[in-house]
Amino acid sequence: MTDETPALAFDTISESALRERFEELNYVADDRLVTTVYLALQLGRPLLVEGPPGSGKTELGKVLAEGFETELIRLQCYEGLTAENALYEWNYTKQLLAVQSNEGRVGTTRAAEGGATVSGAPDAPNTPNAPDSTDGSGSDADRPRSVFDDEFLLERPLLRALTAGEDRSPVLLIDEIDRADEAFEAFLLELLSDYQVSIPELGTVSAENPPIVVLTSNRTRGLSDALKRRCLYLHVEPPSFETEYEIVSRKVPELDAAIAAEVCAVVERLREESFLKRPGVAETLDWARAVAALRAEGHSGSLSADEIERTIGCLLKEVEDVERVDASLLERLRDAAAAARERTDAPDP
Repeated sequence: MTDETPALAFDTISESALRERFEELNYVADDRLVTTVYLALQLGRPLLVEGPPGSGKTELGKVLAEGFETELIRLQCYEGLTAENALYEWNYTKQLLAVQSNEGRVGTTRAAEGGATVSGAPDAPNTPNAPDSTDGSGSDADRPRSVFDDEFLLERPLLRALTAGEDRSPVLLIDEIDRADEAFEAFLLELLSDYQVSIPELGTVSAENPPIVVLTSNRTRGLSDALKRRCLYLHVEPPSFETEYEIVSRKVPELDAAIAAEVCAVVERLREESFLKRPGVAETLDWARAVAALRAEGHSGSLSADEIERTIGCLLKEVEDVERVDASLLERLRDAAAAARERTDAPDP
């Protein structure tokens, strides 16, 4: 970890220094991933990461925020997500109370604040109770403040990402964009290309320090060419045995090295089956921690078929897949575990 400010680090970090940051945080990244992330940071482009569930896509955004000591702003997408849910809302109760108490007027003036600039904000007529600035009867200080001002604004993740970067760029993680519908995807285009959004009451809000944007997708549906055109693209495949073994060794250090190799070999063999949902890296880590917990009482030796069967719920999350794990498959999994010791330098458990 360096002492330089994250806002500068994003722009000035070298590819080798970025690799070191990943190493410091135990995030196993191959050359292609490091280079793609480096280019996204240098070019100021959003990064679209696609791949199967549990392959470390979300973790990438978290690691970037932690590695550069900046704020992580996460938007979890879902079906029916609207621009208003993701961008901003007005505190209607507070607005109503302000108008009724003659402390607020229905105006839409807003000064630039924080890490964003606002331009083109429309003007709305004052309420009957508000002094008219043209008749000379009151100064600006005497006039009720607009109820369309920051005090009444509830920022949601997208607006927060534009206004949070006063001294450093935050990381905006738009998770599982494929779960949102095409209308929301189209709404994101302005933000992804110009790092600004247009809001009727506020005008155009632009980021002074644009956020580092990471979008993830499980490929449950195809994304538009317009969205992909605005991003650099990275596809994450399930890791090789060697890579997954390194991940497990770093993330679950309490697990014996030989057993960690067996865990990775079993998962590798399971991925060869035509399951409805094959286990990802997240499931591998869950299972590794479960095996470590069960062996904390002193159990030793290689993974047994019974041990695999009792803990299979850590790996398979569909009942149809679990029902396919019969004695024959368990025996093949045990054989894969036994052979794993020959693929690493780990001593026998």
